[in-house]
Amino acid sequence: MSSGVSSQPRGEAAGITVKKSEDFSEWYTQVVLKAGLADYAPVKGFIVLRPYGYAIWESIRDILDRRFKETGHQNGFLPVLIPESLLSKEEDHFAGFTPEVFWVTKAGDNNIGEKLALRPTSETLAYSVFAKWITSYRDLPLKINFWNTALRAEIKATKPFIRTSEFLWQEGHTVHATEEEAEQEVMTILGIYKDMIENYLAVPVITGYKSDTEKFVGAKYTTTLEGLMADGKALQMGTSHHLAQNFSKPFEIKYLGKDTKEHFAWQTSWGVSWRLIGALIMVHGDDKGLVLPPQIAPIQVVIVPIHKDKDAKLVKDKAAEIELELKHAGIRAYMDSRDEYTSGWKFNEWEMKGVPLRINLGPRDIEKGQVEFVRRDTKDKKQDDRTKLVDTANSLLVEIQKNLLSKARAFLQENISRPASYDEFKSIIENKGGFVMVGWCGQEECEEKIKQDTGADIRVLPFDQKDRPGKCIYCGQDSKKAAIFARAY
Repeated sequence: MSSGVSSQPRGEAAGITVKKSEDFSEWYTQVVLKAGLADYAPVKGFIVLRPYGYAIWESIRDILDRRFKETGHQNGFLPVLIPESLLSKEEDHFAGFTPEVFWVTKAGDNNIGEKLALRPTSETLAYSVFAKWITSYRDLPLKINFWNTALRAEIKATKPFIRTSEFLWQEGHTVHATEEEAEQEVMTILGIYKDMIENYLAVPVITGYKSDTEKFVGAKYTTTLEGLMADGKALQMGTSHHLAQNFSKPFEIKYLGKDTKEHFAWQTSWGVSWRLIGALIMVHGDDKGLVLPPQIAPIQVVIVPIHKDKDAKLVKDKAAEIELELKHAGIRAYMDSRDEYTSGWKFNEWEMKGVPLRINLGPRDIEKGQVEFVRRDTKDKKQDDRTKLVDTANSLLVEIQKNLLSKARAFLQENISRPASYDEFKSIIENKGGFVMVGWCGQEECEEKIKQDTGADIRVLPFDQKDRPGKCIYCGQDSKKAAIFARAY
């Protein structure tokens, strides 16, 4: 695994030069660039993922890939080009993506016959093929996942990982014999996402449904996981859609049942993207840079040897022993043996990269038979016996993981507001931000008026409706749902 260590010194400009609380957008961009996660590509709206950023994505991918396979899904591959005729087969779906589609119209200097879309999402492409693969109930369920990229023209408000014109993601597509099976699939995947986002990324989420206005175009309903970023804006962390028969009918995905009759199949689709990396940065990062949860950190423990020339071999040898012992215990460890940097420079470098735990090792530590641990999340230092190396490291990593989730949960709870009036609602959206829980009558007209007035939309209709306010915050009629509004990325 690449450590993602830069080979060039960055000098005094290496650190983050703005505070997270004062200029959130600039802080975020600096963290992405200076921590070595990504860089800007020559084409506007595109980014280059650097090895350290890709290693975080690999951690996320490996966790999900294992869970998908455990629940009977297989991986496949889809081409990136989709004929216009296919994309337009499900009209509502096509209309929803039209403004974002990149089109290929030439091969070399020659015009091609039919326009080809660069894949904004793969429903239509996958389902044209599924129709050929499925003929009988014996072919079901079909459960396929694709690790690929999607391309959507984001020219105006781009932000690395959060909103880019090409992004890494996974998209799952399943086909079932009954609606009940499809609905179970939607919730199974949502549960996998929730576990990964909360217990690995340490980002708490609220789960529920999207409103009909905000649901995936072509879905019967969309379930979502919504996170709250440190600047008070919402971020959609992932979605799982029940497509019903809205695609199986136009694409003729039919099967011969045990009753010897033909039936249209029931379908789902679902996905998360590298936007999760953006969430990690926003939720956990601080004025020094990244703070990575141990569960997904490419390097969990970095060992920094501290020595003068006469002690160099002794200290480096002992540091290498520590690295090896940690690795044998399954801990992702890295010993920074570079001589061209001071130990202080290395401390700043690894803090910026968010490595959860640092071990400082000098001649005096070796003499005393001890190791100094420094936590990235709290900056706390702890000396312990060298013989307890693995146990102490594991214990601290567990504590760091718990602490990051606990802090993020506290922030989320502190920033869920419940206004009593529409004026108070508007004031909260404008001044405090965060999630605003209100009653909603279910009318799209009220939803749209609120969005026009405040720039906030319904992020999620929570599954847990026990605290539903009695009246719609906008029109005052009886509420049908508790709705969480927020401004969002």
